[in-house]
Amino acid sequence: MVGRHPSCSRNLPAIWLFSDERLAAGMRALAAIVPPGSGIVVRHDALPARLRWRLVRRLLRIARTRKLMVLLAGSPALARRWGADGVHLRQPMAARARQAHRLGLVVTMPVHDAGEARAARRAAAHGAFISPLHPTRSHPGAPALGRAQWLRLARLAGGKAIALGGLTSARARALQRASGIKPGWAAIDAWDHKAAKRRTGQKRKAVPT
Repeated sequence: MVGRHPSCSRNLPAIWLFSDERLAAGMRALAAIVPPGSGIVVRHDALPARLRWRLVRRLLRIARTRKLMVLLAGSPALARRWGADGVHLRQPMAARARQAHRLGLVVTMPVHDAGEARAARRAAAHGAFISPLHPTRSHPGAPALGRAQWLRLARLAGGKAIALGGLTSARARALQRASGIKPGWAAIDAWDHKAAKRRTGQKRKAVPT
C-alpha cells in the first residue's frame, strides 16, 4: 500500500485495475500481474461485507509489497476504517468528498457526461475515471464517448483524467499521442485476458514433451 499524500496534487498511478464480480481470474491473481505502482479500485459490491473486507485486506497485503494504491468504492469512513489509500466516490456520494479530503484520502470519481465532470471538479477529486472511451463488455450497448468527447470531459473534470472502457496499453498510448496529455488508463477485461494468457502459457510449459 502506498503512503498517504498530504495535498491535492497527488501523483495518482497511471495504470489501474477495476474489480468486477464477473472476472474469471481472482482479484489477487490480477493484483499480482499489474505493473508495480499501479492502482486498484475495489468494487465487488455484491459481496457480503465480511467477505468484501477479507478481499480488501488480502489486496492490501499484496499492495504493500508491490507499491500499489488501493481505493475502495463506497463511503470515506469505510475506506478509512478498512485501511484503503482512498475512496472511489460514485456520483450520488459526491457530497462526501469533503469528508474524504478531511480524512486524508485519495478521492476519485466516475465521469460519463458533462454534469458528472463538473461534479468531480466541484468535489476536487484527485482523479476522474472517464468512460466509456471505447465500447466495452461491462456496459453492453452503451455508446462510446470517442476521443474528442473524452478529452472534453477530461478538461471539465479537472484532476488526473483516467480513461476507462475497452482500454489496452496500445489504446492508451494512442490516446496519449493524439491528445498531447498524459492520461491514465484503467481496465477490467484487459487484465483478465492477460491472466488467462499467462495461465495458458503455464499449462503448456507443464505438459511433458
